[in-house]
Amino acid sequence: MNARTNPSIFASPELYFATLLSGMRVPYVASGAGEPVFFVHGSLCDYRYWNSQINVLSKHYFCVSTSLSHYWPADDARTHGEFSWQSHVAELAEFITAMNVGPVHLVGHSRGGCVAFQLAREYPGLVKSLTLADPGGPLHIDGMPEAALPAATTALRAQVADLIERGDVDAGLEMFVDSVSMPGIWQKSPSGFRTMAIDNASTLPKQFRDPLPAYTRAAAGEIKCRTLLIAGEKSPRMYRDNVASLAEWIPQADTHTIAGASHGMNVTNPAAFNRLIQGFVG
Repeated sequence: MNARTNPSIFASPELYFATLLSGMRVPYVASGAGEPVFFVHGSLCDYRYWNSQINVLSKHYFCVSTSLSHYWPADDARTHGEFSWQSHVAELAEFITAMNVGPVHLVGHSRGGCVAFQLAREYPGLVKSLTLADPGGPLHIDGMPEAALPAATTALRAQVADLIERGDVDAGLEMFVDSVSMPGIWQKSPSGFRTMAIDNASTLPKQFRDPLPAYTRAAAGEIKCRTLLIAGEKSPRMYRDNVASLAEWIPQADTHTIAGASHGMNVTNPAAFNRLIQGFVG
């Protein structure tokens, strides 16, 4: 592993790179001591997304935040190969194994919530507890047609991809971020978040071509570890619906809603989010 100072505009712990047996180079930050808590970012984000958690919770736990492949900081080695949720599950499992501190308390947000959910299903021995904050992906209800994103969401994402691929990154990001949070949130976002999103804008069209798997009652029943589900009170309904259904389907699930928060709850309401994580991990 080679240490390197993090040049991010965010104040973060030192940045490291782990080279896995598969050859993947994984950038990560690690801080603190105690129970291992690993954080999984979602769309347009990277290891920096969890700074408000790392900086506080590392006083109590060994906190690790990583960037999935294709996300910033990207190089030829990290952007080689397919962009898919399956590959992200596999590389994250390999990374946790390589760190040799498991099983870990796994925390995922949005698309990263789906990655964390699938990892807990496929590699139960690596996950001590699971926290899903506004988990992304379609929801399949028994007896209903096959799950898919609403047509309006699919159309909007096609517009976003077109804008970004034509170079109108700011307009594309504004359209997407406002759609998954609330109107006007992009313009109100702190400069650090906007910089991070711009750094990761190229991943968004790739993500849209890689639809997430649907949450089902059967799949959720395979989650055997304690699970915390967190919703933002003002998050779009699809995320709140996911939390509500998973709370019913996952055997050992606890649910909390952060008052006044929308999708980026751990950034906009970090104190409330951190209290939930600390109370859950213990």
